[in-house]
Amino acid sequence: MPQRSGHQQIYHVVSLIPSGCVATYGQVADLAGLPGRARLVGRLLRTAPSHLNLPWHRVVRANGQIAVDGNSAVTQQNKLLAEGVVVTAKRVNIKRFLWQPTLYLLLHELSG
Repeated sequence: MPQRSGHQQIYHVVSLIPSGCVATYGQVADLAGLPGRARLVGRLLRTAPSHLNLPWHRVVRANGQIAVDGNSAVTQQNKLLAEGVVVTAKRVNIKRFLWQPTLYLLLHELSG
């Protein structure tokens, strides 16, 4: 069962990423209490139930690159652009758009 709660925590972290920001797969894993599990984040986002309405498009690689290909990449880029996130050559400027959770969020929204 702990794995399932980890999945739910990943979904929760992704749901908190605000419009106009991006997070990395590793950052999501860390904030979910699963350091080193960036690939799990990617796997879960690919298979997440659509009724969760997760802003999956706000999660990118550590270097800012869009990790998906084909139509999904175009969809992700268009969603990010609509939120004001600049995407150049399938890459986001991490220094400019990386989500920096507030202390309140870290202490109250992400704790256990």
